[in-house]
Amino acid sequence: MRILILGGTAFLSAEIARQAVAAGHDVTCLARGSAAEPPAGARWVKADRSLGAECYADAAGDWDAVIDVARNPVPAAEALAALAGRTGHWTFVSSCSVYADHATPNDDEYAALLQPLAPGAESTPENYGESKSAIENETLSATGGNAHLCRAGLIGGPGDRTDRYGYWPARFARDNRAAVVPDIAAHATQVIDVRDLVLWILTAAERSVTGPLNAVGDPVQFGDYLDEARTAAGYTGEVLAAGEDWLVARGVDYWSGPDSLPLWLPPGHDGFCTRSNDAAKAAGMVTRPWQQTLADTLADERRQGLARRRKAGLTPATEARLAEELLLGR
Repeated sequence: MRILILGGTAFLSAEIARQAVAAGHDVTCLARGSAAEPPAGARWVKADRSLGAECYADAAGDWDAVIDVARNPVPAAEALAALAGRTGHWTFVSSCSVYADHATPNDDEYAALLQPLAPGAESTPENYGESKSAIENETLSATGGNAHLCRAGLIGGPGDRTDRYGYWPARFARDNRAAVVPDIAAHATQVIDVRDLVLWILTAAERSVTGPLNAVGDPVQFGDYLDEARTAAGYTGEVLAAGEDWLVARGVDYWSGPDSLPLWLPPGHDGFCTRSNDAAKAAGMVTRPWQQTLADTLADERRQGLARRRKAGLTPATEARLAEELLLGR
């Protein structure tokens, strides 16, 4: 296939380009390349999508497939206007953040969506779900429904730099000092390996799969995930489980960001990590065992450096302070 990737230099889009090249496709990446260049074997159309519709002028000819990972509805709409009319299949990598309700377990693609971001409104991290919802609508309109809306969940695996999945195995590998964890052993986590997500995106394009499909992994209990992470890392220290109120009172955040505990969700998110992936699996999506993703993530964390500064999780100093308080309070 002749594939145009709108991106191709960062985590997900770079993996799409690598796998597409390895599969023998004719791959072009349209990207700024400010942080990295596209993988070897892909043609690079150097362009800045923030500058407007003219950036697509060098993406000439017809395409068998276009893959867009945009977050901002403006460049997404401009790309659709410029390219949809000469593209056989369109993939928009959306997000499960488009859903309005995150409290109901096992919801599928028929669950209600957030209202799309209003035209002219600024796209920000705070309205990420609304922005993705708006792009979904633009995509369906411009392609006449001939598009795959790939609603990805939390993406993990080698190359992830968000620290939301890799924090825990890296923490247990870093040292054997007491580790502070949220007291949520029975709660669900749900991660899809970036390599499986990309294989699914390419498979869906090859098979002309269309419609909205949840690209999420199978739910795994947080306690099982932590046990596997400890075993893989060879951790023999003490694990201190802290309650939600105790953590919040001490300024520990949910999910991500500085001084957070990754994979710990706020109340009302019982369905956030239990989305149904039945439809995508029926259409051909395959996911590897989650233990393999964890092991490969730990290997990647070791390569990056276990003591590096992180975007999510507790710093060693903060964790030591919290652990001391928990131990004193016994």
